[in-house]
This record gives sequence, C-alpha cells and structure tokens, in this order.
Amino acid sequence: MDPDTMRGDGGDIYWRRRMSVLVAVLVVVAVVAWACSSGGSGPERASSAQSSPSVTPSADPLLAGLRTLALGTASPSPTPSATPKATPSPRPKRPGEPCEEKDLVLSLQSGKEPIYAGDARPSFIVTLVNTGSVMCTADVGPRAVEVRITSGADRIWSTADCVSGPGADVRKLERGVPYVRSLEWDRRRSSDDCRASPPTALPGTYVATVRMGKLRGGKGVFHLR
Repeated sequence: MDPDTMRGDGGDIYWRRRMSVLVAVLVVVAVVAWACSSGGSGPERASSAQSSPSVTPSADPLLAGLRTLALGTASPSPTPSATPKATPSPRPKRPGEPCEEKDLVLSLQSGKEPIYAGDARPSFIVTLVNTGSVMCTADVGPRAVEVRITSGADRIWSTADCVSGPGADVRKLERGVPYVRSLEWDRRRSSDDCRASPPTALPGTYVATVRMGKLRGGKGVFHLR
C-alpha cells in the first residue's frame, strides 16, 4: 500500500480498523482460555470439596457474648414468689366485753318427775357457762334466753311471749361460774297477743327446749296427765 494513502484521514481510518480487529481477536482468545480452564478444573474442584473435610470456623467470643446477652434480655424474668402475708394475732379479750357464742355453753334440765298429774307444774333449770379466758357479759333475759314448750308441731308456750318490762337482763359471767335460772310452767298456752285468759294445755307429751341466738341447750320430754 502506498504510504501516502496512510496519511491524513484515510490513514486514521485504516489504523482504527486494524486496532478493532486486534481487540476482537484478543477477546476471542480470552474467552476460549476461560472456557478451557473452567471446564477442566470443575470436576477436580467438586471432588476436592467432597473429599476434604469441612472446616468449622472458630466461634468469635465477642459474637458469642453478644448472643448470650441478647438471649438473656429477651427471656422473661422469673416472677418473684408471693410473700405470704402474716396473719395478725387476735386482740386480747378485755374483761366485761360481750360474750362470744363460741365461749358459751347452754343447757336445760327438766324436773325429776317426767309425769305431771293434776295441778302439778313442770319445772326447768337453765344454766349458762362462760368458757372464755376472761369475764364477759351476756343478756340472759326471757327474750334472749328463750325456753319453749311444744307438742309435735304445735308451739304451746314460750318465755318470749308477753314479757313485761324491758325484758333484758345483762349479767356478768365469770369464767367457769354458771349462771342458773329456774322457772316453772303454769300449764297454760301463751301467745304474742297476750290474751287475758289463755287456755290450759291438754294432757299429752310435751318437749321443752332452750335457745340463745344460735345456741341450743338440749331438750326435756315430759307428760301432762
């Protein structure tokens, strides 16, 4: 080629074409070389990966400490056990305070004769004992300590019917010293309307009981003739 044709614009185009061809050849050679190296070393790499034991990376103590701290923060804190409440000791009883029912023993005794004939009147003895630690007070009036006489389901007579006066009778009960009250029945019926002439009870079997609030003091069975 004429050297003159390589000068000027025509020469520049010529050299640019030569450089493009050279670059293309180099790219092809590089691709072929990469393909050969990948194909040849692939199986060997796989076999070496299978035959060589896996190496476990050593634990980073800093990461382990952070992981422990995170787990400790996430876990709920144990619920503290409830402290049992101390039961306060009861206040000591003072002498003269009202008696408690649990400290009282109530009883009823009927007369020695179980059969009352003619005009004989049945008699009873009521006792109330304080078993508490100190002296206490209790109302032993006819309404508070009621003696009742029944015949079957028929209410015949009661000390709580037609009580004259205040009806209350507050007494001091020393520990272990019984309060005793005796009474007799006139063999007449009673009622809360306080009839002037109550009828006389008929002959038959009767039962006497005593009560004081929730306390019960037994019963006595007797007969009228």
